[in-house]
Amino acid sequence: MFRKIMIGLISAMVVAICGVSYVLINDMFFDTTDTNEEQEADASGNERAGEQRDKIQGIVTDDELEKYEQEALNPFGENIKAEDLRDADFQEYIHGMSHQKVRADMKWGFYELHPNRVEWLLEALDEETEIYYADDYERILKKWLKKDFSSIDKDHNTIWKMQGGTVGKATGILSPEEEAAYVESQGGE
Repeated sequence: MFRKIMIGLISAMVVAICGVSYVLINDMFFDTTDTNEEQEADASGNERAGEQRDKIQGIVTDDELEKYEQEALNPFGENIKAEDLRDADFQEYIHGMSHQKVRADMKWGFYELHPNRVEWLLEALDEETEIYYADDYERILKKWLKKDFSSIDKDHNTIWKMQGGTVGKATGILSPEEEAAYVESQGGE
């Protein structure tokens, strides 16, 4: 009798350990669950982000930046003020700028990765307190401001994942020649 009880207890412990291990490993490597806060942050502004995707502008000149400023537009040519930015806006802008330097099978949208745009987004983070992924955006933008693009493919994928990406995952970083060709294909010089 004692032997049957011990075998039952050991079996139950093995099953419990396997179950806990599965959950921990799945969460560490395949973070597929969002907290309610993450789901709300992702959902906030999705309608506006969809509208932006249709209007994404590529290359920006100093003259255009000056014109945007005179017309009270942000450096992306949009009528969205820094204090009105939401997670979806930060994601759209950062994601679009990352396309200049990353290798991916599919890319939707492009914004030139311009220092004025990066600085403006960083300043906007200082003004806005209800940005769920602010630490991630700040980490990425501060690197880019220092012209550190050594992990821009990982930066792209961080944002891509926040946006629920299923295709277009970055698989590497473009060479300077590939980047120049991509920029040219987007209307640059």
